[in-house]
Order: sequence, then structure tokens, then C-alpha cells
Amino acid sequence: MIKIAVYGKGGIGKSTTVSNVAVALAEKGLKVMQIGCDPKADSTIALRHGEAVPTVLDLFREKKQDLKLEDMVRTGYQGVICVEAGGPTPGLGCAGRGIITALEKLKETGAYEVYQPDVVLYDVLGDVVCGGFSMPMRKGYADKVFIITSGENMAIHAGANIAMALENFKNRGYASLGGIILNRRNVAREEEKVNELADDFQTQVVGTLSHSGLVTEAEEKKETVMECFPDSEMAEEYRKLAEAIYELSKRPEGSACEKADEKYTADKRPGEGLKC
Repeated sequence: MIKIAVYGKGGIGKSTTVSNVAVALAEKGLKVMQIGCDPKADSTIALRHGEAVPTVLDLFREKKQDLKLEDMVRTGYQGVICVEAGGPTPGLGCAGRGIITALEKLKETGAYEVYQPDVVLYDVLGDVVCGGFSMPMRKGYADKVFIITSGENMAIHAGANIAMALENFKNRGYASLGGIILNRRNVAREEEKVNELADDFQTQVVGTLSHSGLVTEAEEKKETVMECFPDSEMAEEYRKLAEAIYELSKRPEGSACEKADEKYTADKRPGEGLKC
């Protein structure tokens, strides 16, 4: 089982990217579980044609110890297993606590043993990297973390904070940084700034996504790009990104391939260092 956490600033296109990557991996014949770790609880909504998944936190408040695995899990497009952590009543609780509760309850109810996913994707809000929001990168939940950013200053700032948290954890055997994903907003010096971020944390840009109107069109139809426009260039970008993320996440920590990737330089094309 490969466990991947994807972090990024709110509104950066993280859930859209993760959902399309989940479908791309499912197309390869892999069983994929996507866990939304955001109080908005909308990570998996495009996988279910706009139908929301009941959140673990709401269910726990309602059922307490009677909470069962089947209460928390729904199936989406291409068989992707969908879970939403949820959050507290606004102003009355800690959103990070929702993530902690969700992950604990999934573990307690044997979700990973029952569904036996090949890939688990944690979609995590990255504006604040407090104890709750950093939970997927700790405690053995995720093996690799990928950060989505654009060239916008606030997105870069959030990405740097997430990478710094991983740096602080690196001697504890927690998840390692797999790389940066550039989700274009077509701002000035975008590639340059994102490559600088990657260089600062000795990692690589593993994929680049175009700023495409097809993403908005698919969302209006309550679908992923992969379902709505499967033969589009945008869908191919998601497939290429999914392949890069999957191949990087399969590698054992400290392998020769991973060490080679650490020498990746910003003047190479995204994905060029992933061939070994």
C-alpha cells in the first residue's frame, strides 16, 4: 500500500488535482482511496457527481462508539473509495481535530485492511500546518508528501511552510517530501519562483498543470476532467502527473533512484529526473 499526502494552500486546486490523479491511478487498475482532510469536506465531490460524503466528524458526534466503517465510506467514479474528515461547527472547535478523529476512526475500524487499497491519497489543507493538519505526514499515515503551488506569493509561502514542517520531522521517520506540483495561474515569473522553492528544499518539480478552462467546465458538470474530457490534453497532464507521483512513491527511502533525484536541477524539464 502506497500512502501519499498532497498539501497546498486553500483554493490552489488541490482537491481538483487529487481527484483527477485518483481517477488516473484507478484507470491503471489500482484500487485508490481518497481521504479529504479539509473542513469544507468537498475533496471527493467531483468523484460522486456532486453528492457529498457524510463526514467522519459529523458521524462521530452523532453515533459515538456505534460508528461503523460503512457509515464513513462511499464509492466514487472508477471505484475510488471516498472519505471526508469534515470539521467542527464554525467558531466552536479545532479543524485539525477533525482530521485526527477521522484518521483514528478509519484505523480503528480496519478501513485499510477491509478495502485493501493499493494507493491512499490524503488531500490536506496547507494554510496552517498545526498538529491536526500535519497528522497525515506523521504517525506513519503517509510515506510521501507532494505540495501543490502556483507562482502566486501566498501559495509559495504556504508551500514553504509545509516543506519546512517536513524538514522539522525528517529525523523522526515520518513522511518525506516527494516534490512540488506546479498548478499554473499564469502569473509573472511563475516557473522561476516555483523552481526556486524546489531548490530551497532540495526537491524537484514533478509535474506541471495548465491553467485550463476544461477544469471549470468539468466542475460545473460535477465531474472530474478525467471523466468529463477523458481524451483532452488536460486529462493527459493528469495521467502524466499521476504516473510521476506513483513512480516516486514506490521507491524505498534512500534508494539509488531517490538519491539520484535529489540531484535534480531546476533547468531540467519536470519529470526528466524520474527515469531511473
